[in-house]
Amino acid sequence: MEDVEKNKEQYLNLIKSNIKRDGIQQLVEWLVKTDFFTCPASTKYHSNVEGGLCLHTLNVFERFIKLLKSEYGENWEKVCSVESATIIALFHDLCKVDTYVTDMRNVKENGVWIQKPFYAVNDKLPYGHGEKSVYIANGFIRLTREEAMCINWHMGEYDLRAKAGVSLTEIYYKYPLALLFHIADLQATYLDEKVYK
Repeated sequence: MEDVEKNKEQYLNLIKSNIKRDGIQQLVEWLVKTDFFTCPASTKYHSNVEGGLCLHTLNVFERFIKLLKSEYGENWEKVCSVESATIIALFHDLCKVDTYVTDMRNVKENGVWIQKPFYAVNDKLPYGHGEKSVYIANGFIRLTREEAMCINWHMGEYDLRAKAGVSLTEIYYKYPLALLFHIADLQATYLDEKVYK
């Protein structure tokens, strides 16, 4: 629980330090009323533990900043402001807020059936993934088109729309920051985080 509180404090400090956009205070007030800081990042994949979503978000933020610096050098803020980078990273997975529930299942251990808790999905607003995060964020703050595209397409080839034929090639050529952000999300997921059994 200590890490959950520490991560929450770091997340809120990033918002306070980096985002001055109209409506940000209302977004923060909404977030602290939700399970954002305690829910997992996934049911059975990366950071599937209490507080995993906030941890994942912080990891993505760090990866995104590193990629921006690597790609654009010390003048990276001319391409993407600190405010935009923070908005994109910290709000890319708002779609997961209040969607995970704890359920029980039977598991055989040492030849004996026992009940163990697991995370399941109960999505009250089935609006998609990236597009749902854009929808929620835009309800509080006005996203730029580039911010919206980065958040909307952060799942890349894992997005069901891409599997249905949407051309990511066209999107990433028009919005290269969206490609970098997708890579940051992948790096955080597979290099910084783990699956908890």
